[in-house]
Amino acid sequence: MRSQLVRKPGNTYHHGDLRDALIKAALREAEQGGAEAISIKALAKQLGVSQPAPYRHFADRDALLTAVTAEAFRQLSALLREAMAKPSKQSKLSRLAQAMLDFGLRRNGIYRLMFASRTVSCAAKGSELHDATRETFALVIEALEAPAVGFLRERQALKIWAALHGVVMLAEQGLFTGEAAHATREELVEDFVNETKVALAAAIRDARRRKKVGA
Repeated sequence: MRSQLVRKPGNTYHHGDLRDALIKAALREAEQGGAEAISIKALAKQLGVSQPAPYRHFADRDALLTAVTAEAFRQLSALLREAMAKPSKQSKLSRLAQAMLDFGLRRNGIYRLMFASRTVSCAAKGSELHDATRETFALVIEALEAPAVGFLRERQALKIWAALHGVVMLAEQGLFTGEAAHATREELVEDFVNETKVALAAAIRDARRRKKVGA
């Protein structure tokens, strides 16, 4: 009797492929419902693998969330780099800020996974997630297009980072419409950009003046 070839089902993953597939599938779930929507059991069923299979790549749900959040930050960094590299009359900071606002409003589930869960705060220094967040923040500093004088750039970068986060979260909660200030979210963000650049330039001038006087 001729033996029959046994075909592997189309959703069988080779070693290493399942990890990437889990991250991609988890990102799709987070798009709809943030971190709360991610379930290893549901992802295993969705991908057609046994329930223990994901645990060969992730020790637990927290480990999966860490990897997914790191990938989300890498995607955001790629988007911000692209925005900063585009030829434009706008400053790099303006392009980065508007791209950040668009990302937060358009991909709010992912944004909440990144900025409204405890995944990042629990990440160890030097971890994949820690490095990914540092890379994104470094782009904010780069977008300031200013010389390094003490930690003035970092301080202003943190301020506009916090301001952008505030606009996105208020908009997501329906608490910011712009009607009270007669301004759109985009216009408010541009105000932050201009104020940040002016404040940083003034702080650098003052620091250099004080250094010159003390020399």
